[in-house]
Amino acid sequence: MSCALSIPPPIDWTTLSCVLRPLWRWLAPLGLRIDVEHGSDDIERELDTLYERMHTPGTPLHGMTFDDGTLPGFRLHTREADGEIYVYVEDVAARRFAGVTVFNRLIELDKRADRILRAPHSKYAAGYQRRGLASAVYRHALDGGMCLMSGARQSAGAHALWQSLAAQYASGYVEVCDKRLRYLGDAIDGDVRDALHTRRVLLGAGWTMAALAAATKMAT
Repeated sequence: MSCALSIPPPIDWTTLSCVLRPLWRWLAPLGLRIDVEHGSDDIERELDTLYERMHTPGTPLHGMTFDDGTLPGFRLHTREADGEIYVYVEDVAARRFAGVTVFNRLIELDKRADRILRAPHSKYAAGYQRRGLASAVYRHALDGGMCLMSGARQSAGAHALWQSLAAQYASGYVEVCDKRLRYLGDAIDGDVRDALHTRRVLLGAGWTMAALAAATKMAT
């Protein structure tokens, strides 16, 4: 006698994420949105490997465009791959990378929003942290018209950086669900702010929240 194998239906992850939203809001006060810190030794080894690749012909990092004027004593090397922007910060005198910031695409957004918004993530060696390097790279991107959106999790340092930048650039909060954006306002209460689906947006030069809403079909 043979038995038919019962195969469960595929999981609708988008619907599931919306159903679980109240649970995330309950867990948020426990600090689960704060990302783990990367080990400094691991970061330095990674940066040293990347610096070596920059000087190796035939690698994607070789021959990148660079900017000497944004940060005195440092050089910003930039490359783009699959719509994501990589900015490597070189300490010119020390001949090494101080850190890297990647402006990632957001898979949880639809095509309209994906064309506009990027989520920055940074890794900087211990000796170069809290020196304003990541802040300068973010401001360089914002001044160039890039709009930024926070990821689902942030390190304590990244959270402080976003707080500082929000004092200089127009910002607001959005909810991401079903790959669509819904505007929550420029000030929200703590429970909503800590929910996993709530993200912060920083507007680049030339953008307004109304223009962003029109370009992304964001609900307001």
